[in-house]
Amino acid sequence: MRKIDMQKAFNLLLALATLSGAKALGAPADNGLVPSQTRPIAAERVPMRLHVQGTRLLDARGEPVLLHGVNIASLEWTTQGEHMEEAFDHAIHKWKANIIRMPLAQDRWFGKTSGQEDGGTSYRALVDKLVEASAAAGAYIDLDLHWSDRGKWANEGSKLAQHPMPDAHSVLFWRDVATRYKNQPNVLFDLYNEPHDIAWTVWRDGGTVTEKPSKKETNQPPVIYEAVGLQKLYDTVRAVGAENVVTASGTDWGYDLRGVLQGHAITGSNLVYETHPYSFKKDWDKSFGEVSKQYPVFMGEWGGNAKNLEYGQRLMDYAQERGLHWTAWCFHPSCGPPLLKNWSFEPNDFGQFVKETLWKEWKQAPTLRSNQ
Repeated sequence: MRKIDMQKAFNLLLALATLSGAKALGAPADNGLVPSQTRPIAAERVPMRLHVQGTRLLDARGEPVLLHGVNIASLEWTTQGEHMEEAFDHAIHKWKANIIRMPLAQDRWFGKTSGQEDGGTSYRALVDKLVEASAAAGAYIDLDLHWSDRGKWANEGSKLAQHPMPDAHSVLFWRDVATRYKNQPNVLFDLYNEPHDIAWTVWRDGGTVTEKPSKKETNQPPVIYEAVGLQKLYDTVRAVGAENVVTASGTDWGYDLRGVLQGHAITGSNLVYETHPYSFKKDWDKSFGEVSKQYPVFMGEWGGNAKNLEYGQRLMDYAQERGLHWTAWCFHPSCGPPLLKNWSFEPNDFGQFVKETLWKEWKQAPTLRSNQ
């Protein structure tokens, strides 16, 4: 009898979670969130606008562009960010990054975390400032949806963190972000950081997800929620008229892109597939190399420490041979694996390797040098 009762309880929880997710997925646009207005586009920056042609990225003049840079984190875990403006300036002008990948949190965007009392206005204003600073320096910025909430806002009791898949609020996030930065020449949209522990059908089309507790939460039960697929997020971006280049990370924490060639590709254009090839990931050819023969591929995260320098060089050689784009993780002294020793922006051993590689790439791309 006890086993039967527990099964009934589980089925009831599953039904309630599915119903709640279905309601959220149909949430109207006028749900109390203040919508963004589309920001004006400076005419002198229009030549930066990217589009996909075959396996390459081209600017508005038809010139090929290779994107190489760093991740600058902290806006996922804090509303004010940590040294963001100084980090952008240093990464672009001192390290010669031509793209910054910037993690964001959907709840912070809308002012839905504890302590936010302005509906996300100051958070969005800081993102505006960083988008503008990048454009003024001739650099691109990749807005990455890094933290989500499983369909319930953080200030309503949900856990704002990195979850297996996006949720109903992720649709609202991309509707608003895409409206705000629609067709901004230097802005790319990174749909979702690192999908994991899901089937390829769920990755593309969504479905019910069961998230297991972390190693630190072994006393907590699994959480069931309704996830949206990356196709839905892509369609949301395009529905507001935004033709910005979009990046889509694979499964296995963003690493594995094999499903793209097995019938699960996202339908659309101006699309780049993203992989996160850290040193412990194997089979580069199978996991993303084959995909790069048909689509542009962006290595959105990779990095290591002093023991990983040989891996770093092999990966850079691999990227150069195949024309892959990349942003190293992470331009922060305590977000691992870090590239910095401190907030004086002194590189550690791996950071020095990345800095030297960026300088080498910059010297080989004279069309970008006049902007930085």
